[in-house]
Amino acid sequence: MRLCIVTHNVIKGDGQGRVNYEVALEAIRRGHHVTLLASQVASELEQHPQVNWVAIPVKGWPTELLRNFIFAVFSTNWLHQHRHEIDVVKINGAITHAPGDVNAAHFVHSSWLKFSSGKAKPKSRRVFYNFYQWLYTALNARWEKRAFHQARVVVAVSKKVAQDLQTIGVLPKNIRVIVNGVDLQEFAPGNMNRLQWNLPAEVPLALFAGDIRISRKNLDTVLKALVQVPDLHLAIAGITEGSPYLQLAASLGLQERVHFLGLRRDIPDLMKAVDFLVFPSRYEPFGLVVIEAMASGLPVITASSTGAADLVKPESGIVVADSDDVESLAQAMLTLSSDRHLRQTMGEAARAIATQHSWTSMAQCYVDLFEELKQ
Repeated sequence: MRLCIVTHNVIKGDGQGRVNYEVALEAIRRGHHVTLLASQVASELEQHPQVNWVAIPVKGWPTELLRNFIFAVFSTNWLHQHRHEIDVVKINGAITHAPGDVNAAHFVHSSWLKFSSGKAKPKSRRVFYNFYQWLYTALNARWEKRAFHQARVVVAVSKKVAQDLQTIGVLPKNIRVIVNGVDLQEFAPGNMNRLQWNLPAEVPLALFAGDIRISRKNLDTVLKALVQVPDLHLAIAGITEGSPYLQLAASLGLQERVHFLGLRRDIPDLMKAVDFLVFPSRYEPFGLVVIEAMASGLPVITASSTGAADLVKPESGIVVADSDDVESLAQAMLTLSSDRHLRQTMGEAARAIATQHSWTSMAQCYVDLFEELKQ
């Protein structure tokens, strides 16, 4: 089989990039030839004899919106010229204007646009940035709807995404759910000394990890809930530049209990130093950090608006119904912070669930689908 994957990155250190990296590896293991239309590719794939990397450089162009547009134009032109050489084309969302046989839906912009438009917006001086974010979402919502309808099969990374796809008219018979995987060796239970992050020892410590420059990840509700859990400390991993939440934490009197760590490349180690994850995202198609925490043996507090919440069973964590419910979130945080034995038993159950969702098993599902379509 001659497979073509169209994506920005095919590397380990990236959400969609890791998915496509694992899919490419599995296709190679089965003897297939893989063409990668991508801007960045892992060196072991770039040099593999079964891989043809068609580089589409976009670095240097200002804004992600413009980079995506340039990528779409170049990838579309290449596919128009070479489509007859390919058996199956896998794309991601609206990454290209050309139709794909399989479109992997990692995010449904129209669902987030609809959800966010119904929410009161916090006051902000970042008028241009907020407008750009709205424009980026609105344009992608329009483009991806067309892309999803062109595909023979749309892969949803969670049941939540499958429901979002049906909302925009994708037929249920054209949808397959393949949840994202996790590296079970990289993310594993263990113990790390908190001092290397200047984190306090001998206190309950939760972790929040994500983009803290935007409201979608919902750090504001976490901070408000933390006020009601006086013994709990919170480590926050995310870019602090341009984030409004440092000021919010200070205004809530949480300076001594909230620890902003900035962007971290050592999340697997950091997860070995904390007691549980709190991640009640307002809209999250999946949420890799959830399954990574589970694989690390951590209980998880999340919200039903997070796709990976389907993996969080009552014995392995707590799922709140409303991501903006401060009282429910505070109660969940209090429950875990005050009961070490409960955290231990939930963490063991979380790890057991995560072991069923390795990257390899995920990739096998994708390549099984490609081979089915090739027949």
